[in-house]
Amino acid sequence: MRVNLSVTIVAMVNHTAIPHVNQTDVDICPEPTDRPTSVAKDGEFAWDEYRQGIILGCFFWGYIMTQVPGGRLAELFGARKLLGYGILSTSIFTLLTPVAARYSDTMLIISRVLMGLGEGVTFPAMHSMLAEWAPPLERSKMATFVFTGAQFGTVITLPVSGILCEYGFDGGWPTVFYVFGGLGVVWFCIWMPFVADSPATHPTISAAEKHYICSSLRDSIKKKSAPVPWRQMCSSSAVWAVGIANVGHAWGFYTLLTELPSYMDNILHFDMKQNSFVSALPYLAMWLFSIFCSGIADWLISRQYLHVTTCRKVFNSIGQYGPALALIGVGYIGCSTGAAVFLLTLAVGLSGASYSGFQVNFVEIAPPYAGTLFGLTNAIANVCGFAAPYAVGLLVQGHQTVGQWRLVFLIAAVIYFISNTVFIFFGSSQVQPWADSDYNGDDVPITINEESELTHSPVLPRSNDKLF
Repeated sequence: MRVNLSVTIVAMVNHTAIPHVNQTDVDICPEPTDRPTSVAKDGEFAWDEYRQGIILGCFFWGYIMTQVPGGRLAELFGARKLLGYGILSTSIFTLLTPVAARYSDTMLIISRVLMGLGEGVTFPAMHSMLAEWAPPLERSKMATFVFTGAQFGTVITLPVSGILCEYGFDGGWPTVFYVFGGLGVVWFCIWMPFVADSPATHPTISAAEKHYICSSLRDSIKKKSAPVPWRQMCSSSAVWAVGIANVGHAWGFYTLLTELPSYMDNILHFDMKQNSFVSALPYLAMWLFSIFCSGIADWLISRQYLHVTTCRKVFNSIGQYGPALALIGVGYIGCSTGAAVFLLTLAVGLSGASYSGFQVNFVEIAPPYAGTLFGLTNAIANVCGFAAPYAVGLLVQGHQTVGQWRLVFLIAAVIYFISNTVFIFFGSSQVQPWADSDYNGDDVPITINEESELTHSPVLPRSNDKLF
């Protein structure tokens, strides 16, 4: 529901009504000569690149506001209802999007902001639920499987949106919002009766599985009702490291998520159906690669080939240094369509390794406060959700050239590089003293025994165990 506008906006915009600065033949890509000639359909709205950036990014104005409250409410009262009703509200405003867009730009922006408010609880609530359900030696696989559902959804959404824009009713593009909004309502009706907040409250889980999960996580869930140690949390180098890694990932991810269809349309000159299918290809690669990496990461940790912290840093480096190098390549590849698509697919695909890097790190460093901690850092990171489209809009407004898009990709590459470098130096997978059940509440950390290691036991190590 947050992705479909990225494709749909190409069909919504009246491109002939947008003024463009004269461009030299050297800095634009020629139209392909082997493509069947077709009459391009102009949309209903004369939005220039700056206005498109505002509309694409305004979802995140609301999204960041419910990150911290969503995480804490999920910890205190359970994630099931919070996540369910959050997605339901997002679905309702998705259904209302065509009406809002045709009424006024302002009404569309308000509708997108309200969608963001509902969906902002999603990822913090899922982190809180993972803290209740994911045993330590299965965290990479479980977290990746859950979070990459978003990427699998993108793989479906982008091509289906392109087809619906081409053949749907009511002008084509409104069908996208009716279909995915309706599916969100159906999801809600399935989610509520079948999901439980924890193994202890699940009505049909086996006694053996319940005992295994609860005993594995017994030290993680003791302090969920305790006040959040905000001062210690905000002064923790491990928190800053994972937060900065989150920001770097978010800038690159949202730059490509919101702007890739526009790049495919304006620079590589794909038609609507080609655009949607090619734009989905990188997210298919990301989904597959992230699942592959998660299995490898858990295997390396369980076999003790890598310490937990080392493993997180290795996979996060693949997920951020790799995309940085690929985006630099895209910036300088020129008009080679095949090479550009390959490098963009590589950039997004490699970023899937981050799910076995910083993404699972929140549950490791502060299990009782995983939802709150993720909400806090994700609220900051998702400023990129509107800052990145806004920056791209400013850079390419009236200048749809290879040179201007090169700047877009280079900025994302630099941010990727900086964020992962910080994570390498300061990141940790050790349970932080202020998040441990034995922490006495003052600023003096408890003693860490450097000799013990993470073993094959499913029981979560306490603060006197070495996790890195």
